Amino acid sequence: MSLSNAAVRDIETVLHPYTNLDSFRTSGPTIIERGEGIYVWDSEGNKYIEGMAGLWCTSLGYSEKELIEAAHQQFQQLPFSHVFGGKSHEQASSVAEKLKAISPHPTSKVLFCGSGSEANDQQVKLVWYYNNARGLPKKKKFISRLRGYHGVTVASASLTGLPANHTDFDLPIAGVRHTDCPHYYRYAHEGETEDEFTTRLAGNLEKMIIEEDPDTVAAFIAEPIMGAGGVIIPPEGYFQKIQAVLKKYDIYFIADEVICGFGRTGNMFGSETFGIKPDSISVAKALSSAYMPIGAVTIGEDMYQAMLDESRKIGTFGHGFTYTAHPVAAAVAAKTLEIYEKRNIIGHVRSIAPKFESRVARLADHPLVGHARAKGLIGAVELIADKGSKRAFDPKAAVGPNTQKIGEKNGVILRAAGGDIIAFCPPLIITAEQIDDMFDRVERTLDQAEAWVTKEGLRQG
Repeated sequence: MSLSNAAVRDIETVLHPYTNLDSFRTSGPTIIERGEGIYVWDSEGNKYIEGMAGLWCTSLGYSEKELIEAAHQQFQQLPFSHVFGGKSHEQASSVAEKLKAISPHPTSKVLFCGSGSEANDQQVKLVWYYNNARGLPKKKKFISRLRGYHGVTVASASLTGLPANHTDFDLPIAGVRHTDCPHYYRYAHEGETEDEFTTRLAGNLEKMIIEEDPDTVAAFIAEPIMGAGGVIIPPEGYFQKIQAVLKKYDIYFIADEVICGFGRTGNMFGSETFGIKPDSISVAKALSSAYMPIGAVTIGEDMYQAMLDESRKIGTFGHGFTYTAHPVAAAVAAKTLEIYEKRNIIGHVRSIAPKFESRVARLADHPLVGHARAKGLIGAVELIADKGSKRAFDPKAAVGPNTQKIGEKNGVILRAAGGDIIAFCPPLIITAEQIDDMFDRVERTLDQAEAWVTKEGLRQG
């Protein structure tokens, strides 16, 4: 097929993340030109339901006038300032105050950055710093989980438990370990109950800590619901058992709320939904409805006191980014948090979540679907070759990515996450009627994907 001039320009100038760079040279980009509410339009005039809220992030949808105005006003007043060397600006304290007020753990201070990857990278540095201040220089190892996603910097990609983020990047770095993924459908032993499954996983975590030496294990990091790893919702009681192990060995617990934070699961944070009591959280994405790049880490009083001790010793806190607490990003984030409250976005999510969850559950009956799952306004279906044995398709068949492409032809943007898993994560402002429209398109997409799978004989094991 012939590509437009805009597509050719893109191919020759832009390096695209999470893209097969070779096949992309033939297929070219889908160029998104504008958005309104839950919809986006491409350069060919095609209209889509943005079923992934961009990248799990555009919580208030597109072209939200209050956020645009907040950015516009801040650009006019103070387009840039930094917070190095004791300088600050009002927007930094405004959004920090709001985050402290809603944090799922007692928070003393907030350290800003530009993204979720940076937030989790900061978490690693801060935990190392903290344990040095406590006189525990050996307590430095991090435990993450297989299929977890925590970013793409050297440290945060090491925490991520997905092969493509490690292969030929020489990752993970030393001192990072990965424990079990809490995906009951895929990893439970035959005949194992959910309670037995979670008990086994907690036991495996404790065994890993003991083998590594508890005096060397510093922190555990987890998403309340795994996002890019396949929208994996933990079984009931999982985090309670995990936290008991962490407490036993004085291991710092970081909740990666980058996807789950700010209403996605029906509470302000996924930690509240799953009874997590973290020592710190990482946030980004919906902090500004993705209108401006901003992330943050919450810091408890114990860590802050340790940081004060280090500052007295060293003379400075030797960390920060040029764009830490960027005033325009902070202004948009403060307005986003204000909108969540005044429009009762959490209440809206709770009111329509049953509709969303029921439409996802209905997909479990489809011949292509092995498992369907949802919580709040995030969900997924796992596409499999055989329902009875749970046999997966050959990855080379790219059933998930091709289903994603079929979805776009039906006017809905989805994401193939963790292989042949199709994820759903629409803007939080979606209505009940729009949910029905979205899943009507998803059902057509699955029917067409099933016909393609059958035609190509892809079920043959």
